[in-house]
Amino acid sequence: MSDLLKGKRGLVMGVANERSIAWGIAKAAADAGAELAFTYQGEAFGKRLAPLAQSVGSSLLVDVDVTNPDQMDAAFATLKDTWGSLDFVVHAIAYSDKNELTGRFINTTLDNFKNSMAISCFSFIDVAKRASELMPQGGSMITLTFQGSNTVVPNYNVMGVAKAALESSVRYLANDLGPQGIRVNAVSPGPMKTLAGAAIGGARKTYRHAEENAPLRSNATLEAVGGTAVYLASDAGAYTTGEIIHVDGGYHVIGMPQEANI
Repeated sequence: MSDLLKGKRGLVMGVANERSIAWGIAKAAADAGAELAFTYQGEAFGKRLAPLAQSVGSSLLVDVDVTNPDQMDAAFATLKDTWGSLDFVVHAIAYSDKNELTGRFINTTLDNFKNSMAISCFSFIDVAKRASELMPQGGSMITLTFQGSNTVVPNYNVMGVAKAALESSVRYLANDLGPQGIRVNAVSPGPMKTLAGAAIGGARKTYRHAEENAPLRSNATLEAVGGTAVYLASDAGAYTTGEIIHVDGGYHVIGMPQEANI
């Protein structure tokens, strides 16, 4: 996909380390010719991100807490002052208290429910509102979701509810921003071995189960997810919006385990 994103500028939010889905997307976008900017939260994540950003030729890194309106204002002001406009945004931000990503959903606390929804769902709405102002010629917005949004995945709990809200937000944002030529989509990978995924109880069993039962008998790779995001950010995806695109080896179509696994 060489040069598919040549001349385009994109913001990637949520890279935690080199195994992050966000990094897989960033690497694919850079390989396709995009110029990238990154956000991170806090010094520790900034130190991890800096060498990765440098490896794709990016020096535009902004520290921002998506729950802090002042920091969000400052981050997008920096982008506007530096670039003037944006072509695409990748939102890979989600959070829930690790202690509530195990056991029963019914034990979710109000504080964690609010926090999970604010960071995992509302932050995308807030980003979309701000980023759309930097897309006068149209653009593409991409977020990440997971099948636990509409089927029960043990221990995913409140994150499933947050992702369901996020997917609904994708559709409403696609309708709002469509007249401006801005497309809004979500990519839904299957279980992946990431820092975020490891926080969910029983993650290894979930990963193995999906791998053994997906039609392709494999979970997605970072490269596969990155390639899908490049398509959505590029002119090739000019008429794709409001979609939840699964990159999970087909696991989402399976109603029961494969016969050999029953």
